[in-house]
Amino acid sequence: MDISALRAQHPDHWNKACAIRTLTLDAVAAANSGHSGMPMGMADVATVLYEKHLSFDASMPHWANRDRFILSAGHGSMLIYALLYLTGYADMTIVQIKNFRQWGAITAGHPEYGHVSGVETTTGPLGQGIANSVGFAIAEESLRARWGARVMDHYTYVIAGDGCLMEGVSQEAIGLAGKQQLSRLFVLWDNNGITIDGKVSISDTTDQKARFAASGWDVFECDGHDPVAIDNAISAAKASAGPAMIACATHIALGSSAQDTSKGHGALTDAKLVADTKAAYGWDHAPFVIPKDIKSAWEVIGRKGMAARIEWEARMAALPAAKQAEFARIFAGDAPVKLAVAIRAVKKAAVDALPKVATRRASEMVLEAVNPVMTETIGGSADLTGSNNTKTPDMGTFAPDNRKGRYVYYGIREHGMASAMNGMILHGGVRPYGGTFMCFTDYARPAMRLSALMGVPVVYVMTHDSIGLGEDGPTHQPVEHLAISRATPNTWVFRPADLVETAEAWEIALSSKTTPSVLALSRQNLPAVRTTHTNQNMVAKGGYVLAEATGKRQAILMATGSEVEIAMKARALLEADGIGTRVVSMPCWELFEEQDAAWRRKVLPPGPVRVAVEAGIRFGWDRWLFGEGGKREKSGFIGMHGFGASAPIDRLYQEFGITAEATAAEVKSLLAP
Repeated sequence: MDISALRAQHPDHWNKACAIRTLTLDAVAAANSGHSGMPMGMADVATVLYEKHLSFDASMPHWANRDRFILSAGHGSMLIYALLYLTGYADMTIVQIKNFRQWGAITAGHPEYGHVSGVETTTGPLGQGIANSVGFAIAEESLRARWGARVMDHYTYVIAGDGCLMEGVSQEAIGLAGKQQLSRLFVLWDNNGITIDGKVSISDTTDQKARFAASGWDVFECDGHDPVAIDNAISAAKASAGPAMIACATHIALGSSAQDTSKGHGALTDAKLVADTKAAYGWDHAPFVIPKDIKSAWEVIGRKGMAARIEWEARMAALPAAKQAEFARIFAGDAPVKLAVAIRAVKKAAVDALPKVATRRASEMVLEAVNPVMTETIGGSADLTGSNNTKTPDMGTFAPDNRKGRYVYYGIREHGMASAMNGMILHGGVRPYGGTFMCFTDYARPAMRLSALMGVPVVYVMTHDSIGLGEDGPTHQPVEHLAISRATPNTWVFRPADLVETAEAWEIALSSKTTPSVLALSRQNLPAVRTTHTNQNMVAKGGYVLAEATGKRQAILMATGSEVEIAMKARALLEADGIGTRVVSMPCWELFEEQDAAWRRKVLPPGPVRVAVEAGIRFGWDRWLFGEGGKREKSGFIGMHGFGASAPIDRLYQEFGITAEATAAEVKSLLAP
């Protein structure tokens, strides 16, 4: 492509865009790794977006009513790092740019939320950004409906590449956005026709414009190197009635010898290539040097939203003090005072009534008390509302004609649901939770991992958590999924045994600011095991003594969820035979691990034999079975050693040996001389 005409026709724009391109070339060359081509190809689009359309104030990165920009094609991270440096974000210094991809720098290989002001979400796993953006847009629509346009009124923009659109989650996302008619969501597609392996055509023939249109989007296109055409396309998209996709025809690695090739996707580090490319740009400045006039022009762009931000702050200051405090609370992620009150009431009622209910129903009972007092919650399910028990009567359905509704019907889109919930919590002002079967954490897993990596407290309501779901069989019976969830850093996995434990788990999950939660809930009814009321949240301890030995303690039974009932029955059998047995409920291993050694030793003292009971695989249990004192305790495990089967629940537990009788027999065998 002849770029001389681009330089001549729009010199001011060209210089600003080339500041992005050259910083990219310099940073990637210095790191000897990275992805040069996308920032070089999309610099024109990004420049027009920031200069003409994006409402933001670089001096106040967390302004609640700013437009959100999401770089879904996160491998091109130097695009956003360059934009943040050029527009004057305080933490994005030239030193950080020079240390691109180095230890201790905020300029990670892929943009990471929480490391950098102006990075709205962690991207890099392709498709996640576009899927997060749907959640951002839902949050904006919901808050605008409830607070009014004078408080919440902004747009969400996404730059996505061919790879993002090939990932399956992209279809889940665009289908949901189209159905919801999220008219303030815009995807700028970097239509360069190149992937790592070569031309897109070697692996894909999808007509992306037709796909978006078929999913309910308005579709536009432009020359991605013509600033006037880009501006016109974005303006037209903003005037459209639905979410909009703009197909931006671009050249990857524009102006270099690697232009329009797969080589251009990766790190362009050859000194001659870099020098020749800069010469083609008409750029004769030293590495990492941006002329003052160009940097100043960019800084003006960084300040252009300041007036709007100040006006917004004045409108907020005019609100009643209680409204201001409520807005500040929900954006800080603080739970309302009434949450603890509601949870205590549920616990007290549970102890009075001792209901025998599935923990999925117990979860619904908790939500019926919580949702009316914590109105920032937005619930949902991946087409399993009646099974997950996630919808309460007060919520209403979020829809194009009811933006005040707080329940989202996600359809069969587990991955899209989880990614959208990440976007909602990252936007701020809302608390999302969503449900599916525990087995289908497999479908949601990439987004669940990113919840943990970003440190955002999304709540995953995962029901039908074991072979206890019965006849649906091993395709739907999770056996390894608890272990997978527990193996994920910064994730709380709760497997409550009854209504009281479920209420306590919800209180912790909804009070968290930096850790996502997985609630593993039963399909089958379970008896109450917590029969005495206490205001203390025992689940917060992770593990605790549920029932003590009546005589000399010879055995400790550890269990979670539906198997606590079995442990209690086994205790009765053992106590009847004179074997003093303690039962320890361990609803959250991660919180138990966080307790001091004294608490853990108090709950699991050395000496007695230990048996764990859980209808999942053994993986992870050995830490608690073997003990922490150096001496390996005698121990056993009652649970699953392979996949389940299709049969009624009672037959399954009998056939797989997860019974009180088998548990008692295991204890006796360990005690035998």
